[in-house]
Order: sequence, then structure tokens, then C-alpha cells
Amino acid sequence: MSRETKNHKILIVDDIPKNIQILGNILSKENYQIAYAQSGKQALSIVEHQKFDLILLDIMMPEMDGFEVCKTLKKNKKTRDIPVIFLTAKADMNSIVKGFAVGGQDYITKPFNTSELLARTETHIQLHEQRIALAEMNEKLEEKVKERTLQLEKAYERLNQLEKAKTDFLDIISHELRTPLNGIAGLTTLLNLTELSNEQKEYIQYLEDVATRLTRFSETALLITDLKTNRNAPDFLPTQVKYFMESALQHFEKNNRGRFKSAHLKLGDNDLLLAANTTLVKKSLEMLLDNACKYGGQEVNIVLSASAIENHLVLSCEDDGPGINEEAQKRLFELFSTGDILHQKGTGLSLAAIKLIMDYHNGKIEVKNLKTGGAQVLLIFNR
Repeated sequence: MSRETKNHKILIVDDIPKNIQILGNILSKENYQIAYAQSGKQALSIVEHQKFDLILLDIMMPEMDGFEVCKTLKKNKKTRDIPVIFLTAKADMNSIVKGFAVGGQDYITKPFNTSELLARTETHIQLHEQRIALAEMNEKLEEKVKERTLQLEKAYERLNQLEKAKTDFLDIISHELRTPLNGIAGLTTLLNLTELSNEQKEYIQYLEDVATRLTRFSETALLITDLKTNRNAPDFLPTQVKYFMESALQHFEKNNRGRFKSAHLKLGDNDLLLAANTTLVKKSLEMLLDNACKYGGQEVNIVLSASAIENHLVLSCEDDGPGINEEAQKRLFELFSTGDILHQKGTGLSLAAIKLIMDYHNGKIEVKNLKTGGAQVLLIFNR
């Protein structure tokens, strides 16, 4: 029954030399490396200097019996994982139970049965190797997890740095634009008070339009910065929906005369209330109206409406413009997208800002094309 092994090392501990000789002969034929000790103290001394894959331990020994030896082995970090098979002439249940209680893995009764001895020896050595392999695998896995965690932490830190840099950039841009824009607005106002040719008036109008666009960009960028840094934490107060919707519409009409065909408010219930930050919600509606006008053109018709649906209050802004192209729908709420929601060039900041406002209110925003043409944006609040 010759077998190829990795020269596994077995320590035989027995105070009777004849037992050691019998066990040694059987195991040596199977290419096991054998060491022996004739007392518990001698065995404990040997294992301090040599590693073993298995210990065959006699129970009945003078001075220190096998139970005490096993207890000592299991308390030692260096030897606690070595499997122990007790050698006993006692097959009574109490000895067996006590052997397992002190940490033994198995037992073999005297006189020894060769087949049983080899089978139990092989089984426990294999189990020992598998436990070692599993421990090594777990250790490597833990190292990989630590390494991956460190990489993720660094990536997260980098993302935070980039996010902060982007936020700081918006903050700087918005503030730096305000002073020169105020100067441009003042100068255009003064120039309009002077006598100008039609061509000069067109230039002034173009200048005003550009200044207005930059001002809105600055305001939106600053709003995004405030929302992202929690500098504008909203106070939720019950407000009549009709009030801030009419206010938003009036502000839009005042700043966009001649740039759209029609805009009106549609309310089924004038007494609808919404617990929200009125300033932020009103700003959202103004940006939606501005977008509908900007991308719909001078012939666009815009409808602003509100309705209560189950546990939600829904604010809607729809238009009969060209709608939203398929590519743009994938990046509606991205900052600094390469194009706007139509086919023109733009920044795409408005919807990103509105998305942040809705997040603050634990609400959501939905954007879709209408079957009849045009687009619809829904602001959905929980009631």
C-alpha cells in the first residue's frame, strides 16, 4: 500500500516503546516522517522546535496524561492547529467525550488496526492541509480586499477633490461675472437713453441679450454651488401653489417679451398648497420657462400647470416646440454637457440645478416628449 506523500511529519507520544515501534513501522512504510516522545513534557519540548502535520497522543501516561498535553497544545498559538488523534486502550464514552472536549480530533483504540490507523491518519492530515490552504487563501483575499479598499478610498478622495474643484470653479465664475455684467447692464441702459441709429439699437439689443444670458448663467452656477455645498438648506413652509407659479410666470414674461408666442397658467384648484422652499421652487419654474422659450423659438406656446395626484403634487411646464432629441435625453442633468436639449450649443446647467432642487425636496423631475409635439417637464413633490 505504498503511497506518494509530501513527507508529512507525525509525532508519536507514548510512554511504552513497543507502541511507538509498532506505530512507527506502520507509518514509515507509507513514507511518513516519524518523531517520537515518551512523555508529555518531552512532546511539548519537541513541538516548540519542529512543525508537525499530526500528533498521535497516548492518553494514559505518567506525570502528564494525554488530556493535559492536548490542553497545553491548544493553548499555544504555535501548535493549536495541529490535529491530535488520541491513542487509548479505553473505548469508554467518558474518555472519548473528554478527548474531544480538550481539543482532540479523533481517537484510535489499542491494539492498533493498520487499515484504521492509516485511514484516520490520512484523513486528518488532508483536513489539516486544507485548513492551512483555506487560511492562506483567506489571508490573500483579505490582502486583496485591503488593497482594493485602499484603491477605492483613493479614487473616492480623488472624486471628492474633482467635485470640490468643479464646485469652486462654478463659485469663482459666478462671482467674477457679476461685477462686469452689472457694468454692462448699466452702460446699455445709459446708451438706450441716447439717440441711436437702428443699427446701433440692434447692437445694443444684442449686447443686452448676451449680458442677460451671462447673468442667468452666473446665477444658475451660483445656485448649483450653494445646493451642492448645502449653503442654501431650504426651509419647508406651506405656500399656495398659485402664488409662486403666477410670480414665476410674471418674471418670465417681463424678461422675455417678444421671444415667445404665448404663455399661460392652468390651475384646476386655486387652493393647492405645497410645503417647500418657495424661492427655490419659483426659481425652478423660471428656469423651465426660460428653457422652453430659448429652445422653442418665437412661435412657441408654453403652459404652466399644477395638479394633485394621489400623494403627490405635480408642477408641469410643457411647450409645443421641437422637443428633446434622443442623444440629449441621456445627459439632461449633466453639468457642462457639450450641447443643449435641442441641437444648439449650450451649457445644460438649468436642468442640473433643478434636479438638485428636487433632490433637496425629496422629489423628482421627469422630462419627456409629447406625442402631439413639444416637451414636458414634471416636478413631482411628495405631499
